[in-house]
Parts: sequence; C-alpha cells; structure tokens
Amino acid sequence: MATAVYPGSFDPITFGHIDIIERASLMTDRLVVGVLNNPSKTPLFTVEERVEMIRRAVSHLKNVEVKSFYGLTVDFARQENATIIVRGLRAVTDFEYELQLSQTNRKIAPDIDTVFLTTDLRFAYLSSSIVKEVASFKGDIAAFVPSFVEEAVLKKMNKEC
Repeated sequence: MATAVYPGSFDPITFGHIDIIERASLMTDRLVVGVLNNPSKTPLFTVEERVEMIRRAVSHLKNVEVKSFYGLTVDFARQENATIIVRGLRAVTDFEYELQLSQTNRKIAPDIDTVFLTTDLRFAYLSSSIVKEVASFKGDIAAFVPSFVEEAVLKKMNKEC
C-alpha cells in the first residue's frame, strides 16, 4: 500500500491546499496531511485548530488522514511508513526552495521521494499569508478558504484587533 505525506503549516488551510490534497489522494492509497508544529513561529491558529480545520475540509476524502508533527518531514514520513512526500508548487519562485528542500530530504532519506504538484491556476497566487493579510485589513477572503475557515480567521482577527 503506497503512503504519502503532504506536510505544511496550513495556517490556515486554503483552497490551494485542498486542491493539492484532493489530487494527491487520487495518486496514493493513503495520504497523511502533516501539520507542522513549529514552536519558533507564531501561527494564527494552534496546531490542534489547524488539524481540526483540515479534517473538516477534507472529510469527503476517505483515504486522507490529518496529523500534527514536530521535527523533520522525513522522520514524520518514516513514522507513517510513507515513501512519498508531496509538495505543492504555485509559481517558479517556489521551485528553487522546494528543489533544495527535496534534495536535502533525499540525502537524509534516500528511500523517500518527493513529488511536486502544481496547483490549479485558479489558486496559483494564493497562500496562507495572503489570506491573513487580506483578513487583517477586513478584506473578503471567501474566495480563498472554505466558509468555516473564513469564520475562524475573522474571529481570530477580531480578537487580535
């Protein structure tokens, strides 16, 4: 059974992330979305909140699991018995960083391959950072995230203001 992991911070999950998850789920028997718990960053949402939002967003995909992790992605992949790491590419600017990361992972874990998926053109501009920035200025983020994520972002942003 082929298992892949799709790691990220997902703060918050966007339609671009969901696009990658849906497509990756068709390519593997089991896809584990790994929500990185990075204590050196200050995310808008806790890791638990992000895991729950992603679970809700992908509940229609029966072969997708959502888990949090801390540390190296290759260690998480090994823990999940995954042989594939899925990474999304929005633009050429993503490629250099992602290539460097995948080559580093390959050096550390030669038994794990990285697969790049380019996001749907409808979401090529979209990132979690853009969602948060637009929301911070009271902009409409309905086209970027599911409605329940929009509500959660706006609720968090109003608390911070």
